Amino acid sequence: MSRDSYDVVSMGEVLVEVATSAPIGHDIPAVLGISGDALNVAAAAAAAGARVGLAAVLTDDDLGRAIAARVTSLGISTDLLTFATGEQGVYLVHCDPSGQREFSYARSHSVGSTLSPRHLPTAVLGAAGAVVASGIACAISTSAHDAVRYAAQNSHRFAYDPNYRPRLTTAHAAALNLNELAPDCWLVTPSHPAETAALLEVDSAIDAAERLRSLGVEIVAVTCGASGVQLLDDTGSMWIPAVPAAIVVDQTGAGDSYIGTLVARLVLGDDLVSAARLAAAASSLVVGGRGGTGFVPTLTQTRSHLATHEEIFRSGHPS
Repeated sequence: MSRDSYDVVSMGEVLVEVATSAPIGHDIPAVLGISGDALNVAAAAAAAGARVGLAAVLTDDDLGRAIAARVTSLGISTDLLTFATGEQGVYLVHCDPSGQREFSYARSHSVGSTLSPRHLPTAVLGAAGAVVASGIACAISTSAHDAVRYAAQNSHRFAYDPNYRPRLTTAHAAALNLNELAPDCWLVTPSHPAETAALLEVDSAIDAAERLRSLGVEIVAVTCGASGVQLLDDTGSMWIPAVPAAIVVDQTGAGDSYIGTLVARLVLGDDLVSAARLAAAASSLVVGGRGGTGFVPTLTQTRSHLATHEEIFRSGHPS
């Protein structure tokens, strides 16, 4: 894969994931994995059929090379990875049987947070079908924020997930980032109700979508958890019901899977409704695995899962 032939470029921080099924403590068994929103998005986009590049900074050691090997195994190009001396970001996550999570992070001053515009070739950004970033990258460092802004200004199509995390930033700062980036956004995927209330100060998913459209966003997909997704673009609004999950083990990466699949299928030529339905199916499958990339469904698996639930799309908006 050449450096200028990507359907999707995902950018941000990659993290080592230490997952347990019991509260974290001494002698508790854990599973080591590789995650982070940028990788999760890239993995979903690749599984959906896209040619994907991951722009991130990893440690220049055995750990960094092991992470790069995982990136390759997920069908993602490593050409946009940079290796540097420093510490690799890590998070610990405990998941209960319902899939709810409790996180603990060790990422301050990580090599991932040194991502900057110099790591993003302008020609690659401009040639990519779409570039995807999130509010997490905006929050982890000034240079990473600058990288997101640079990508938004130099991409053919820029997709942004606000991904507001109170442990990383304030609602005020996250809202400023969203308002700053919105005029350059092709797609934005806020979550409702907590994120839309905190960043947009609105009460409904459609109000959030209309607010973002007024700021210049072309397509808005407001994710509403197990209820579904509110879409809004030039053609009007559409409610996409959620696809039921066969099993819930860990909800980590569900939102990342949604935007990664949605962007990939749109770039590959699917219409918005078809792409959104497939993304809903993909995100309902990933929760059956442990960790952000514990289970990345193939396009065949996702389409089969969607086909078994086609009847849900005959329902109307749950107004």
